[in-house]
Amino acid sequence: MRIRSLGVIDDAVVELSPGFTAVTGETGAGKTMVVTSLGLLLGGRADAALVRIGAKSAVVEGRIAVPAGSPAVVRAEEAGAELDDGALLVSRTVSAEGRSRAHLGGRSVPVGVLSELADDLVAVHGQTDQQGLLKPARQRGALDRYAGDAVAVPLAKYTSAYRRLRAVTAEVDEITTRARERAQEADLLRFGLEEIAAVEPRAGEDTELAAEAERLGHAEALASAATSAHAALAGNPEDPEGVDASTLVAGASRALEAVRSHDPALSALADRLGEIGILLGDVAGELAGYADDLDADPLRLAAVEERRAALTQLTRKYGADIDAVLAWAEEGAARLTELEGDDDRLGELIAERDALRGELAGLAQALTDARQEAASRFAAAVTEELASLAMPHARVSIAISSTEVPEGADGVVVDGRTVAYGPSGVDEVELLLAPHPGAPPRPIAKGASGGELSRVMLAVEVVFAGTDPVPTYLFDEVDAGVGGKAAVEIGRRLARLAKSAQVVVVTHLPQVAAFADRQLLVEKTNDGMVTRSGVQVLEGEARVRELSRMLAGQEDSETARAHAEELLATARGDG
Repeated sequence: MRIRSLGVIDDAVVELSPGFTAVTGETGAGKTMVVTSLGLLLGGRADAALVRIGAKSAVVEGRIAVPAGSPAVVRAEEAGAELDDGALLVSRTVSAEGRSRAHLGGRSVPVGVLSELADDLVAVHGQTDQQGLLKPARQRGALDRYAGDAVAVPLAKYTSAYRRLRAVTAEVDEITTRARERAQEADLLRFGLEEIAAVEPRAGEDTELAAEAERLGHAEALASAATSAHAALAGNPEDPEGVDASTLVAGASRALEAVRSHDPALSALADRLGEIGILLGDVAGELAGYADDLDADPLRLAAVEERRAALTQLTRKYGADIDAVLAWAEEGAARLTELEGDDDRLGELIAERDALRGELAGLAQALTDARQEAASRFAAAVTEELASLAMPHARVSIAISSTEVPEGADGVVVDGRTVAYGPSGVDEVELLLAPHPGAPPRPIAKGASGGELSRVMLAVEVVFAGTDPVPTYLFDEVDAGVGGKAAVEIGRRLARLAKSAQVVVVTHLPQVAAFADRQLLVEKTNDGMVTRSGVQVLEGEARVRELSRMLAGQEDSETARAHAEELLATARGDG
């Protein structure tokens, strides 16, 4: 991360190691600003008071490595972000007026998008900010992963049956709630199909009748025109002196026949005249036949118009033409068959729904049993961890419960009770803590103080190590109120957790810092005008000096130095 003008930090770069990073420094040096910076990158609330006095804005930029295909990558790409060599570039700007802007993968995004990514990227455990496993849904998911195949196998079967039940229930509800609408639709379909069946239209019949009506309506004009044309081509028997086209063409042909042998060009023209004569004869014959066959019967015209009127009634209601009307009838008949089969279909669906609910009930009971068994093992493991973290009398348990629903409501019957169910079963999972003997178990967020809560969450995360998909853990004040051997145990467990995830810890205890793979010092200087803070990686002698300061308040104390070197040797020996 790069932090600029945030609180006491003027401009600093924070390089977090892949394993365990400890952030140390004197009180007021700005360690909390490192946590605040990460919170801003995760969509935390922006506050103008965070901007360093005299600066126009505070800026936090981060580069977060994310595995390809992870939920965080999918959501980021949906928001238009682009990966930079397998990493997400995130930035957050807070102006002195309190306005906030966020950028993700080179794109400006709403701050809410960063919040959506947070759960999949970092689990924060601090005095005032808790994420991840404090959420009941995450607690159940983590317990399921901890349980392994004992839960995974029945859960896969349950999920499949649950999805089918949702689909069947939706279909039952659709058929039931729309029964009146479907009955009305069926009545309209029956009426339309009966109306079409009564007329018995043929495909293309409307086009054929339109052409016939056009002929019948102009029969006299058509007959007169055909007769006149025939006379012009073949002659009129009542006018022997008249000149017709066939006679003229025949005369022209005879004139050329007499001399065609003298010139090939003229012979070709004579052939063409012969073809014209044949064509004229054919056309004249067809005109005579057309005139003889033309029906001028007004009764036929009336019948055609009546039929066309009946077809028009259909095309007004069911389609642009008769072909479309017939297509509507085919689709309507299929839909009517579907609607008329609803009663039978409804009975089948209800039977399947009841069977699925019974199957779900059995699978839900198997899930509950498996979770109960895993919860007992988990509670014992976390309680054991807490004994080494200066909470020897604390007891952690997991409450697994279900919610009864009123009679008639949607639910499944488990152990004689009708309970609510969801995609993960009927169980509500909640982590409980009894911090001392006699104290009632309460949800962990309410049963512990801030420092205790961080230690509880550390114990939980250590037990869950390798099962929680969050790649980074941030602990702030995890060591509040402890020291000595308990502090060493906290450091040891943080190092153990860091073998399967990235761990960042803000601490004031040298026993914790000594176990870190990388130690960062937040150091404040004062030039008389502007308070600045830098962040540096401590190695070798510099790290021993800082651990000495944390132990005794004196960097050059030989006793403190010896103790610091002993702590580092102990931590390396554990590694």
